[in-house]
Amino acid sequence: MRNLRFNGTGSGGGGCPSIHEDLDSGEVIVHGPPLTDPDDVAQLQHLGAGEVAVVVPRNTLVDFGPRDGTPRLINAEDEFDRLFSTFDHTAWRLETRRRYASDEQTEEWPQFAKGQRIDWDYDDAWCRNLRAQTRQGKRFERVRLVDSPATPGQLYLRSNAARNCAVGEDIRTLSRARAERLHLPDEDFWLFDSRLVARLLFDMDDHLTGIELITEPAAVNRYCQARDAAWHYAVPYAKFEINT
Repeated sequence: MRNLRFNGTGSGGGGCPSIHEDLDSGEVIVHGPPLTDPDDVAQLQHLGAGEVAVVVPRNTLVDFGPRDGTPRLINAEDEFDRLFSTFDHTAWRLETRRRYASDEQTEEWPQFAKGQRIDWDYDDAWCRNLRAQTRQGKRFERVRLVDSPATPGQLYLRSNAARNCAVGEDIRTLSRARAERLHLPDEDFWLFDSRLVARLLFDMDDHLTGIELITEPAAVNRYCQARDAAWHYAVPYAKFEINT
């Protein structure tokens, strides 16, 4: 029996034409309305006995046809940064890790570690760009997973959320237990305009090592589904009761 994955349909109603992919062989199965007009069929080359021609809109193949599985990695300081100013309407983040090594290299981390009031910079590059984009009607949204008890890194980011939300971001929190019940992906990613995913890659020491760009529609759709589930159950960060 084939190991088939449904990639998508161009019908808009859950019917045909549709595209499936054999995950073992890489073969593609297409089903749709048959080409029946004898004059049309006569124009086809190499149509063998027992074969049937089906009609598929071009956009269905473009949207749901399989892509080369080779990861496309982008430069963090250039290509990745540009995504936060060139998107059209939404930049959405799922944050799943218990620790980010980069947080501990900030000027604010020693203040947090000593239990002091953190003097956040409300005019750094992130805040300036966030204000500029939200003034155009764009949205920055984020869901952060939190453990029970919360890790030091998660407590630090909760404090940081007050600053980010003050300049226009909408940050919500979801317990890791709930995320596991929802079968959310155990990975960090940004989703831009529901069409492009930037998946963040980390090493065992929680350092960012690269960013994978994902544009295959079937794969992006799965990230969109994860976003919808996470956003539905997450609550505004200030209302989430953290267990320390």
